[in-house]
Amino acid sequence: MSISRRPFRIALAAGVLALAGGAIAQDIAGGSGGLVLPDNPNFFGKNDPNNRKATVVINGEIITGTDIDQRVALLVAASGGKIEEEELKRLKLQVLRNLMDETLQIQEAAAQKVEVEPEEVEQTYARIASQNFGQDPKAMDAYLARIGSSPASLKRQIRGELSWQRLLRRNVQPFVNVSDEEVREVLKRMQEAKGTEEYRVGEIFLSATAENREAVLANATRIVEQLRQGGSFVGYARQFSEASTASVGGDLGWVRLGQLPVELGAALQGLPTGQLAGPIEIRGGFSIVALIDKRQVLTADPRDALLSLKQISIAFAPGTTEAQANARARTFAEAMSGARGCGAADEIAAAQGAEVVNNDQIKARDLPGPLQNLVLGMTLGEVTPPFGSIQDGVRVLMLCGRDDPKDASAPNFEQIQGQIEDERVNKRAQAYLRDLRRDAVIDYD
Repeated sequence: MSISRRPFRIALAAGVLALAGGAIAQDIAGGSGGLVLPDNPNFFGKNDPNNRKATVVINGEIITGTDIDQRVALLVAASGGKIEEEELKRLKLQVLRNLMDETLQIQEAAAQKVEVEPEEVEQTYARIASQNFGQDPKAMDAYLARIGSSPASLKRQIRGELSWQRLLRRNVQPFVNVSDEEVREVLKRMQEAKGTEEYRVGEIFLSATAENREAVLANATRIVEQLRQGGSFVGYARQFSEASTASVGGDLGWVRLGQLPVELGAALQGLPTGQLAGPIEIRGGFSIVALIDKRQVLTADPRDALLSLKQISIAFAPGTTEAQANARARTFAEAMSGARGCGAADEIAAAQGAEVVNNDQIKARDLPGPLQNLVLGMTLGEVTPPFGSIQDGVRVLMLCGRDDPKDASAPNFEQIQGQIEDERVNKRAQAYLRDLRRDAVIDYD
């Protein structure tokens, strides 16, 4: 099991996600903790909580309708714009709660004199632009404006996450202890589990109680529907998951099924890689899980082999027919298969009018799924069958080198200790945020 000792990260809490659609049914009699709650309450005056004005004042700080719309636009873009009007109303309510939590976190950090400099926010923004969009900040500014969001909205979210992480690192993490015996026990269990499968899992968790169970389930079901229609799992996890992994897109990292709740383990057991399952009821709420990848504990994975590849491609002139393209692709494939190794590949490619791109540092697991097993089954100098289209051109991959991975090593003592510490800090962080919500002064304009 691979666990990296990373800088302490904690999720931007997504808020209480149970409220969706109409009023929550109170299907309780004596389990209301002393509250007197009739089954069919008679309301005095008209108050529709789902038709409030957008502006909210939380401890004196205003959250506007524009703030909500710009944050929703990020999620709509991540879902390919495929969100129906009714779903959009529900998302706006959830985003409002996220913004309220974010505001509380920023306010608490300021009250505790935990500062985040503007330069740090700008650096993180630039890194996100590069890593996620392959763009510089100016190009990302334009993209955000085009989808109806804004740089200011994303930078505020960055500031909230950095403030909360820093606050917890100072006020919570120093008081979390992990004994040496606990760490040694984890290392022992890992060695005993060598060769068994472990899974890289994404999770979206929505908390629920007996009182709001049905509303949360309906909410989770709608999220699954959006994900199956092409919605971004990472985007939904960042905005709506209440798990500690929300800020990293719901990524739980590598886990064994025995480390997860029994219900989640059962759902993941036969799940194909890249698929999701849920909503699954577990203690405390509902989870939606996605199987990102799987491997064997402390065992070398062939997909971690480092490959040296040549990509050799040809393009088709406008107006090329399918028959012409097929004939040209056959000639191209025959010529490349006769190259007899990478040494002659460039010369033959030039004769075919083909373009050559070299990559000497690519892992097999980073190739598209259909190509992984194909390339791993090749010997040096072999080429794949041609693939592509008339529009995009046709290409082959030639294997020029392969460095197989050594047996995976167990994480060290400090890495295991760090992971356990993070888990405990995350639990305390959730309690910390609940206290901030409870004490907040909130006005709806």
